[in-house]
Parts: sequence; structure tokens; C-alpha cells
Amino acid sequence: MSEQRFTLPVGAGLVAGVLHLADDRPSPCVIACHGMGASKDSDKYLLLGRELPPAGLALARFDFRGSGESTGLPRDATIATRIEDLEAVLDHLAVRPELDGRFGLLGSSLGGYVALWAASRVAPEAPLPVVTWNAPAALRELGHADPGEAGAALVAEVRGGTRAEAPAGVARVLVVQADLDEVVPPAHGRALFDRARDPKRLHVIAGADHRLSEAGHRGEALEVSRRWLLAHLPLAVPVARTAPTGRTR
Repeated sequence: MSEQRFTLPVGAGLVAGVLHLADDRPSPCVIACHGMGASKDSDKYLLLGRELPPAGLALARFDFRGSGESTGLPRDATIATRIEDLEAVLDHLAVRPELDGRFGLLGSSLGGYVALWAASRVAPEAPLPVVTWNAPAALRELGHADPGEAGAALVAEVRGGTRAEAPAGVARVLVVQADLDEVVPPAHGRALFDRARDPKRLHVIAGADHRLSEAGHRGEALEVSRRWLLAHLPLAVPVARTAPTGRTR
């Protein structure tokens, strides 16, 4: 297993990331999307970088613009800019020889919301498996969450109704939801599950909080996610390695 850093231009800025490679290559890859106020170096994503490669899955973690080592200001980040960042990372990784072109997405909180939006823009015949951890279904209902962290651009985007709700019709979705989530109420997890297309699954973690603070709860989320990704990534259609991915932009 090895770790490689990458930086790529997106718009007028730069996105920084880390790719954790599996021993057997080329391999499928899971792209991890962090939430608001977090970064690629948060404990959850370091855990994924340690635990998924031994199972044969590469793991890419990156900072959205306005976070971590990527350029930009938090106040300028929106759902649209985050989708752009994620798609740029996917395009970058699609031509890496260590990867086989099959990708899945895993996002926590707002990162899961962004992952669903990115997956909804992929051709229906080539869906990306998606795992969400405590992701919201509607942003307008979370005005109390993470006060001060939502920048003016994101607030304006949501108030304008653009991507204010998670998309419907995404397939191969595993929704992981903490039943004591104090930031994203558990009803959001049920709503995400109801909006998804089969195959789909809702997994509720008893006694867990939004950040999956307890090691046992985080381990449960990791294990159910690993099983879902190992079951569905072999069925994923490889992304074209010499051309754009074909997503609707």
C-alpha cells in the first residue's frame, strides 16, 4: 500500500488530495468527500485511507476549495463548486494507471449530499455506487446546523432554490444514519433512502452522534460501507480513460 499526493487546477484555484493505493493494481477507487468544517485530513478519512486499501479498494481523499490545503475561501464555496471539485478529481483519477476506472463515492454530512448530486449527473447506465454518512436530504431544514460555517454564497444558493434538496433517482446508494444525530435529524436518512433507486439500503447506527465520535460507531459505519462498496464496485462501468467521463455538466 502506498500514498501519493496530487494537486490539480479547478477554475481559478487548486484542489489538493491524497491517493491511497491498494497492493493489487489496477484497482477500483473510492473517493471520499468531507463535510462542512472538516477536511481530507479529518479522522474519518484517515481511517478510510488505512482500511479500504487492504480490502483491494484505493481511497482518494481531497479538500474542497475553501477547505484544508486547497485554495479559495470558505465563504465562496457552494454545492456547485463542490460538485465541480469532485468531478475534477474523478476526471484526474480516471486516467491514473494504478486505477482500473471503476469508482465509488463516500461522503459524510454535506460531503454525502455533494456525492449524491455528482452521482446524479452520471449516465444512468453507468451509476457510481454511493455511500452517505449522516447526509442531509434538504438544506433549508438545517439552518441551525454548524452556525457560522455556511458561507454567504452557499446560503444564497440554497435560498435561491438551486440544489436545495438532494436529488432523486440515484441508484446503488447506502445511507448510513446515526439515530442520535444532533445536526442532521434521522428523518433525513429515511428521506434519502426513499428518494434513491434500487439497489439501496438504509443502515441506522444505534446510539451514534453526527460525527460518529465513538470508535465502535465509526467502525460499524466503516464495515457496512466496505461491504457495500465491495459488492457494488465490481458491477460499476469503468470510466473512459482517454476521454472526458461523459457526465452531463
